Amino acid sequence: MSEGEFTESQSKILERFVTNTSENVFVLRNLPEVIKGALFSRYSRSTLGLRALLLKEFILNEDMAFASIAAASDHQTDEQLTAIQKAQNFYDRILDGYGDDSIGELGSAHLAVENISMLAAKAIEDCRIGGSPLEKSTRYIYFDQKVAGEYLFYREPILMTSAYRDLFVDTCNFLFDTYGKLIPQLTARIEQGFPKDPAISKGAYTAALRAKVLDCLRGLLPASAMTNMGVLGNGRFFEGLIQKLNCHNLAEMQEIGKKSHQELSKVIPSFVRRSDPTHRHYQAFAQFLETMQAEIRSFAEKHAQDISQMFQPGVRLIEYDKEAVYKVAGALLFQNTQGSLQELQAYCRTLSEEEIALLLETGCSPRENRRHKSPRALELANFTFEILADFGAYRDLHRHRLLTQERQSLTCNYGYFTPQEIVGTEMEQAYVEAMERGKAAYDVIAAELPEESQYVVPMAYNVHWYFHVNLRGLQWLCELRSQPAGHPTYRYIAQEMARQVSLALPPFERFFKFVDFEGYELGRLGAEIRHEEKQKVDRNQIR
Repeated sequence: MSEGEFTESQSKILERFVTNTSENVFVLRNLPEVIKGALFSRYSRSTLGLRALLLKEFILNEDMAFASIAAASDHQTDEQLTAIQKAQNFYDRILDGYGDDSIGELGSAHLAVENISMLAAKAIEDCRIGGSPLEKSTRYIYFDQKVAGEYLFYREPILMTSAYRDLFVDTCNFLFDTYGKLIPQLTARIEQGFPKDPAISKGAYTAALRAKVLDCLRGLLPASAMTNMGVLGNGRFFEGLIQKLNCHNLAEMQEIGKKSHQELSKVIPSFVRRSDPTHRHYQAFAQFLETMQAEIRSFAEKHAQDISQMFQPGVRLIEYDKEAVYKVAGALLFQNTQGSLQELQAYCRTLSEEEIALLLETGCSPRENRRHKSPRALELANFTFEILADFGAYRDLHRHRLLTQERQSLTCNYGYFTPQEIVGTEMEQAYVEAMERGKAAYDVIAAELPEESQYVVPMAYNVHWYFHVNLRGLQWLCELRSQPAGHPTYRYIAQEMARQVSLALPPFERFFKFVDFEGYELGRLGAEIRHEEKQKVDRNQIR
């Protein structure tokens, strides 16, 4: 059967499962994830087109018992379930028999994870490739609501059965109380300092004002504060995520891993089967992870305990390649020549500064805005940054996926961030008292339960982490995170990374042309005004 030779009845069947039956570009639809995955797996080893393959080996294959899927139904029939089971068996054979992990990327699912701690959200987002997470915003949502008379923070089971139960609960309640108490006070102060311009709509001003207030006060929220997440991911991503969660030392992560496997098994069972704790792949991974972590921990305790710490908040560029300019320049030329990359880079070392500048300029001058992606040649320049900043800022920057980053555990040992807006006001005393209460509780709990003690750490406390990122990824991060609507803390980090790279390698300064180095009081105001204007245009178009 070849493309274009479908009978009328075959085309009618196919129309339910593909967006067209004649063009060379089309989309699959109305098929279970495992069927789509199995179909694509066969696709790579077949001379048939995808639609012909779908007909021949799935829909019209009596052994697959698949033909009944063509009949629309709100409930899966026995025949449909049989066909899906056969596809799952096919997947299982491929994964177990051939170890072709890449086919785990051919099916996906949307996973909702609700009422989890900020700490757990970071554990989920640590799995970087193959998943797209979205998290409840501390900027647009008030976190001082109560349910059944209680603030929404995760009651860690070990803490709740320990001698520190009351200390933990009382400290978290105090942090939430302070957060809620300061919201109207800070709102009134900022509103007084930056009154609404009559030319600006009330809706845009109110939204920008709320974002400013909540940005300032989010540091009062403990890491146990509950959030909601939505995660779109492929099967390979979810398998790795569940394995890591199941192996985590904290009970919350283990529970999320268990429940995620349970629910995803209802939708993409073959894709997450190997993350079941009884599966040999999971058991081998768990053994590897436990052994590796124990050995590294032992080595660190023996050799690295006396290494000085980074106590001063800020950003440090600690590593870069001084030859990076020539590497990028040579890579820019590579695609347009027949020359060796090594020889092109060597040749660029012979060019004058003016010629190098002209070549690099060709890679950035046509860009009209930050969404115009630079050439991949920029990926040959790599930078490592060490950062000490508040956990709130880390949460925002952590979501960038195409880079390498690692953090240390949350502590209250590196000081905390105080918003400039409350410094010198009557609110500062309440804020400082909350921070000190958080640290006092952390110090007591951490002496016996260092990992569980992270749940009581307020988000204003600084966390230590590093970025290892190429120039192309850094350009995107710095230009995005320095925009006026961004939080002041991570705006500073983005600006500082761009500055330090530009100082270390001046020819690269041109690649940060859309980094915004200005400061803004009501940073969200411009974005809210544009949002309202767009809504008006959309409404007019609908009319």
